[in-house]
Amino acid sequence: MDEVRTLYPEAYKICQQFEIDQHKMEEIILRMTREISMGLAKDTHSRATIKCFVTYVQDLPSGRERGRYLALDLGGTNFRVLLVTLESESNVNIDGKTYGISKELMEGSGVKLFDFIAQCLSDFCKDHKLENANLPLGFTFSFPCKQLGIDNGTLVAWTKGFKADGVVNKNVVELLREAITRRGDLKVQVVAILNDTTGTLMSCAFIRQNCKIGMIVGTGSNACYVEKTSNVEMFPGYQNSSKPHMIINCEWGAFGDNGVLDFVRTRYDVEVDSHSMNPKKQIYEKCISGMYMGELVRHILVELMDRDVIFKGVKSQTLQQRGRFETRFITEIESDEPGKFRNAAMVMDNLGIRTTNEKDLLCLRYICETISTRSAKLAACGLVCLIRKMNVKDLAVGIDGSVYRFHPHYHRLLMQNMNLLLNGTVRYELVLSEDGSGRGAALIAAVCAKD
Repeated sequence: MDEVRTLYPEAYKICQQFEIDQHKMEEIILRMTREISMGLAKDTHSRATIKCFVTYVQDLPSGRERGRYLALDLGGTNFRVLLVTLESESNVNIDGKTYGISKELMEGSGVKLFDFIAQCLSDFCKDHKLENANLPLGFTFSFPCKQLGIDNGTLVAWTKGFKADGVVNKNVVELLREAITRRGDLKVQVVAILNDTTGTLMSCAFIRQNCKIGMIVGTGSNACYVEKTSNVEMFPGYQNSSKPHMIINCEWGAFGDNGVLDFVRTRYDVEVDSHSMNPKKQIYEKCISGMYMGELVRHILVELMDRDVIFKGVKSQTLQQRGRFETRFITEIESDEPGKFRNAAMVMDNLGIRTTNEKDLLCLRYICETISTRSAKLAACGLVCLIRKMNVKDLAVGIDGSVYRFHPHYHRLLMQNMNLLLNGTVRYELVLSEDGSGRGAALIAAVCAKD
């Protein structure tokens, strides 16, 4: 990007702070491996930033599961109820409905939140004449949970803007069952709780039996992988389990909460973190995920505009406001063909900056690319860390989340950096996982129903 370097040396200098070379990537992998080992071991689990929670899911789909299952998916501001019919390996029918969760519900009482979920489930089942079908249900609950059983998950902490009271340190399956009982108009069996990452792995494994990792890069970021049960010391029967494998929910977003990532963080990361809802928490996630990428770009832009480096003489009140440069704008700007700036101009127009200055828009795109590239490099470090930990030579990785799904170059950037690190030693495939939260929840319910 010589043009930016020449025309906008100040912007180039800022962007250089986000550069992570191969040497630093290997150091990140080393530090992450250490944290994962600590998370798996009983003696060090409490001190580990990557908690490696036991999911109690020990069976992957065979591809032969059949039948009708319900799935609930709570992972953000939208909540879904789904009826999943597994007709064949290639024919999975999903019928669902999405409900919005208001700020009042997100921040109010836990009882009201779960009553709302139960009401939506009841309405959906009535519409589909399923209220007495007593179908198995998988509950995707995409917040950090400590599991004590396949149907017993205790919320460790709310994330993503939720803070409903009376839920932290409670078994959320029990809260759901109690809300269903309070209604008295519905028969379902809540058989499993999982997070979207585990669902993503399950959904991919239904079609590709060699899927060993599930990853989300969306509003948040997390991964799960298949570990040898004998290494999972937090699982009560780890030494004599009849089943050789266990899916581990890494909760890798918290990597770096103890300072081990400070050597690659910038002052912009520190600034974004200090104004977030959970300062000094989820440090790795804040360098990767969609909730923060746009805000990082905004901070850089505001500084450069204040210094009259870019969009000279223009002031934007909108851009001064936190959260106004959305991560989807990065996707739109980077979707412009090389040398074209139509989307970039439209994005800036939306933010109150009318411009046809293509040099400024080129610089804007360079800033966006810098943040996306770093996100993909860090995510690639995480995936390579897990691949090396499992010591597998051939695998599929199921991936979902809005950043991976919609960003025009994210897949390529991940591959590029994984290839650099793996250097041809592993055959791998990155697969867009189809509706991990829904289909994956149903598959876990199906695998549980088989037992």
